[in-house]
Amino acid sequence: MQANFEALILGKELNLNKVAQHFAINRKFKWEDSLVLDGTYLRSILPDSEHKVVYLFYFGSAVFINFEHHEVIQVVRYLKEIEPEVDFSYLFKYVDHYQLTIDPCHAPTLSNDYIIANKPDEYHLEIISIILAKSVALEKVEIEIGVLLDQIESVIDKLNEGQLEVSDKKLAKMSANILGFKLDTISYIMLLDKPDITWENEEAGKLFDELMLLFELNDRYNNIHHKTAVLMDITNVFAGLAQSSRGTRLEWAVIILIAIEIVLSLFDMFIKGI
Repeated sequence: MQANFEALILGKELNLNKVAQHFAINRKFKWEDSLVLDGTYLRSILPDSEHKVVYLFYFGSAVFINFEHHEVIQVVRYLKEIEPEVDFSYLFKYVDHYQLTIDPCHAPTLSNDYIIANKPDEYHLEIISIILAKSVALEKVEIEIGVLLDQIESVIDKLNEGQLEVSDKKLAKMSANILGFKLDTISYIMLLDKPDITWENEEAGKLFDELMLLFELNDRYNNIHHKTAVLMDITNVFAGLAQSSRGTRLEWAVIILIAIEIVLSLFDMFIKGI
């Protein structure tokens, strides 16, 4: 038995309750939950839905199990009709693959690309899907924060040249992006939370912890957290410098106005003296 996983980003956020309602799944989904669409639900979308499963997550990730490339596109198009937040511009931009093999004759193996187990367990698909979903979501954040760092570096270069031309609007936008990264990594990705099954099943908890370590999710999160803190510090410095610059310009404007008033007064006195 073999299962092939492909994790993708479908959008910034997915309304699982809307998708669930379409498939007549009577359940209220919370932020930490995932929506599972197995062959029963995929039957109306794909000609061959046997042994195929899709895991959907609130934070925009989706994990397709045993799908061909064209089948992924077919399902995403179908989901787009239900959930407008599905964004084709993200499709296949951030991707992670993994493989699960059940082989009773092979020693259990866990690596970056595959896992070999002696017997199938219900939690395998769920745990692997959760880890892949978080990993690909982190990849998206890592790339986007790298772009933001490049933008700020260009501002710093101008600052080194003695130029300070950062508008309030641009500062506000940079701050909003940084806070958005924090929200993505903590609230949406729920990186610091363990799924319920890990508390109920010791083996599931062990696999989750091992995969968390293997995919370096905590280290990657801490790296992003550190970068966002640095970015906020830089943004605060820019805001302070911009405010100081505006204050200096205002002081010069007041001095110039006072000087003009003095000149006008002297001129008026001179005219009257004549």
